[in-house]
Amino acid sequence: MENLNELYQEVILDHNKNPRNFRQIEHPTHTAEGYNPVCGDHLNIYLIVDENQKIQDVAFKGDGCAISKASASLMTTSLKGKSVDEAKIIFEEFHRLILGKLKPDQEPHHLGKLAIFSGIWHYPSRVKCASLAWHTMTGALNKEQKISTE
Repeated sequence: MENLNELYQEVILDHNKNPRNFRQIEHPTHTAEGYNPVCGDHLNIYLIVDENQKIQDVAFKGDGCAISKASASLMTTSLKGKSVDEAKIIFEEFHRLILGKLKPDQEPHHLGKLAIFSGIWHYPSRVKCASLAWHTMTGALNKEQKISTE
């Protein structure tokens, strides 16, 4: 368990200091603004979804805690090239994971590196930080402009 905690911390710190896809996409097909009023995390998600419902590009901009930024960074790297349906499945699995309802070592999933967030449910105040980018991405796909974790 200690090795998993160390790996978790390393991944969170790396993606916070060097977030992947941290930029604004010029002409997104989908975009939404997400806000977590409890801690002040605020971000925008940008997607380019092609006519075959495949995510060609995904990026984010904003300010937030290390967990929020790392989650957004990992989300963008995992969803690029996936279909919208695959993105929705991964969102559902991630949401179950951070609520402690999916045990990645005990059941099949599509999370890959995202499984690193498996212990976040032990810290209820951090669940919204980890989920903000995901809810915002889902809102963008559903053509919702503003998303709040409240």
